[in-house]
Amino acid sequence: MIIDLRSDTVTKPTKEMLEAMFGAEVGDDIFDEDPTVIKLQQKVAKILNKEAAIYTPSGTMANQMAIKLHTQPGDEVICDITSHIYNFEGGGISFNSGASVKLIYGDNGRVKANQVLESINPHNIHAANSSLVSLENTSNKGGGSCYDIADIKEIAAVCKNNNLKFHLDGARLFNAVVKKGYSASEIGNLFDSVSICLSKGLGAPIGSVLAGTSEFITRAKRYRKLFGGAMRQAGYLAAAGIYALDNHIPRLKEDHENAQALVNMLQKQSYVEEILPTETNIVIFRLSKSIKDEDFMNQLNQMNVKVIGFGPQVIRMVTHLDFKTEMLEEVEKALAKIN
Repeated sequence: MIIDLRSDTVTKPTKEMLEAMFGAEVGDDIFDEDPTVIKLQQKVAKILNKEAAIYTPSGTMANQMAIKLHTQPGDEVICDITSHIYNFEGGGISFNSGASVKLIYGDNGRVKANQVLESINPHNIHAANSSLVSLENTSNKGGGSCYDIADIKEIAAVCKNNNLKFHLDGARLFNAVVKKGYSASEIGNLFDSVSICLSKGLGAPIGSVLAGTSEFITRAKRYRKLFGGAMRQAGYLAAAGIYALDNHIPRLKEDHENAQALVNMLQKQSYVEEILPTETNIVIFRLSKSIKDEDFMNQLNQMNVKVIGFGPQVIRMVTHLDFKTEMLEEVEKALAKIN
């Protein structure tokens, strides 16, 4: 048995999800004729209380489309230094949009309104034009940390008062919704655009959705085409996303509980120096100098437990749909054998 904790993207579709995919009604999405894609887009727009939405192959594409739509070349994007849009999207902000980045040193991926306000450039010819603020909820490099809605509201007010657009990388938004108790629509109301991922946590094999105003999404279709993300009979994939949204959100609580169980195990190990606060399904910890990170990962791999490096001496574990509670015992045995 292989226990894969590298990411919540490693899941396979459930039997019921596959049945939904095989039974999907499809058409040509380029002609706006795929009924299942349309159903998914309308569903996400309603969940986020947005006018419209567009299905994309990846979360990176959804985020990069939003940045392109909200900025002009020479503009500046304000975000936390750990943000996915900055660290894990191939330098897309500069390549796709010709924009620069103002980085904020937040709290495990979360920034405050006063930090955003201080990061806005003055209006003069020497500075880049501050035009967009992007948050990530939950924060990947922040160990699955979640925003309090009060903090988001304060940042939204700063954006409104300073004529800045406001985007949410909500790849794991539903983890935050389950943890914090607010609704996706409450969060959606605060942003100009929101992206969600269907393959992180929710268990779909592929796809993300970007939501915003009808005018915004109409323009987004052009950039999806330009970025090479336009698809044809994509309803087979969209059906998996619909099934995930209908069936896999409440069970995220189980992933959070399993993540806490991993934290409890790691706290007992002498080779673990530090563990980031764990709110949802991501566990990030630092190893002491007594063992090299590569040796740690290799030893676990030999015991059929896969984890991923997340920086020098830093390891990430992510719980998900295919990580069952009964696997915890096997992980604990493996951790105890590390030398």
